[in-house]
Amino acid sequence: MKWTIPGTLLTIEKENADGINLQFKAMFLAGDILLSQVTGITGLENYTVQNWVKRGFLAPPKNKRYSLNQLCRIISINMLKNALPIETVCKLLTYINGKMGDESDDIIDDSTLYFMFVRLASKARRLENEDGWDEAIKDELSTYNEPFEGAKKRIGEALKIMVTAYVASIFKSAAESMAENLNI
Repeated sequence: MKWTIPGTLLTIEKENADGINLQFKAMFLAGDILLSQVTGITGLENYTVQNWVKRGFLAPPKNKRYSLNQLCRIISINMLKNALPIETVCKLLTYINGKMGDESDDIIDDSTLYFMFVRLASKARRLENEDGWDEAIKDELSTYNEPFEGAKKRIGEALKIMVTAYVASIFKSAAESMAENLNI
């Protein structure tokens, strides 16, 4: 079944979500990517990405090129802003990675966090109750080596919020579509 990768315009077969990191890393085999490529992947306008850099939501690009971690930060913000106010998105990202524009204090890099999220989001329909989510997040974090005690807990909390926001945005979009189709 075709599935749009959250926060992007890209589609994959949903059963291939476990290999999402390999697909993304392949885009960077020739090096970092340009803003036009970022906007092509995300559907965002150039000025939106540039504004996020200016506001400190991510580190500035080096030589006008964006790294995989920067792309994943942009995609995460793009996905989360559909369900949460941008201030809440910033608070969440700061909770797990300190200063948003400084990658040196991150407890998990943005690409690893995003790929964990995508794998969880691909299971959204199968994980009906909170215990299912908690178990799936625990499994996802099983190989994560925390840099300090409590880091794994923080990331687990963030992942749960991200998945909840993603599912909420799906329902919001569906409700908006149904409302548009009312014959009034």
